[in-house]
Amino acid sequence: MNDHCAGAKFRAAVAEEAPLQVVGAITAYAARMAQRTGFRAIYLSGGGVAANSLGMPDLGISTMEDVLTDIRRITDVCDLPLLVDVDTGWGGAFNIARTVRSLIKAGAGALHIEDQVAAKRCGHRPGKAVVPKDEMVDRVKAAVDARYDPGFVIMARTDAIAVEGIDAAIERAIACVEAGADMIFPEAIYTLEQYRTFKDAVRVPILANITEFGQTPLFTTNELESAGVDIVLYCCGAYRAMNKAALNFYETVRRDGTQKSAVPTMQTRAELYDFLDYHAYEQKLDALFAGGKDD
Repeated sequence: MNDHCAGAKFRAAVAEEAPLQVVGAITAYAARMAQRTGFRAIYLSGGGVAANSLGMPDLGISTMEDVLTDIRRITDVCDLPLLVDVDTGWGGAFNIARTVRSLIKAGAGALHIEDQVAAKRCGHRPGKAVVPKDEMVDRVKAAVDARYDPGFVIMARTDAIAVEGIDAAIERAIACVEAGADMIFPEAIYTLEQYRTFKDAVRVPILANITEFGQTPLFTTNELESAGVDIVLYCCGAYRAMNKAALNFYETVRRDGTQKSAVPTMQTRAELYDFLDYHAYEQKLDALFAGGKDD
């Protein structure tokens, strides 16, 4: 995707689908499936990169280069706008600026940066700690100042609800908007009323992270729309389902000495080839071989 259109496409999707459903796509192939299914935007989770690409927990262990590797693979084959989790930005103001420039160059359309301390935790785990409000504002300013594509979306995430309460979290969010944040991601919200309160206060698009096994109930899109939510994120569900299916396959083969009983749960070879546009590639290869024989 051209690095000067992804952000504009993300903004257009937010404006045109109410609320915009954004699904996690942990691999390039998953991104192709999401696009075929009809989604208008996709997401790369920091926790998803840590777990699936590195086999590590979501504790601030992954680096910018780890995430960029997966971004490039996704944007090479999928032209849906990609929202990327950059955790705390991987350093101070200069690092954050480098992160923004690198994401735009790699074809991402948006990022969210959070107010946790550098040794961060999953947003739905206990024991989180946040930096002072002024430090988070400086993170947002650094990101906004580094943005050379005005369409690229800077989204500010606050984890302060669990630490300082909703009033303090709203105060942080408003300060981030004043610093140039385009959208707000209030993490680990408990009620629809809290979303309404956030939206009324910040007056920019807000995101609801509807993740399984977390602190936020699995609200429907209709419920979230009624609360003023603009974007509904399903960050990890696809890879959780993929991993469960893979584990079932491993256990079945180890237990039974054959995969026969697991075959009905699998995507078929024909389905795989369909999503990959395999036959079009093969036809080109056949044509090359035929041309070589003619010569």
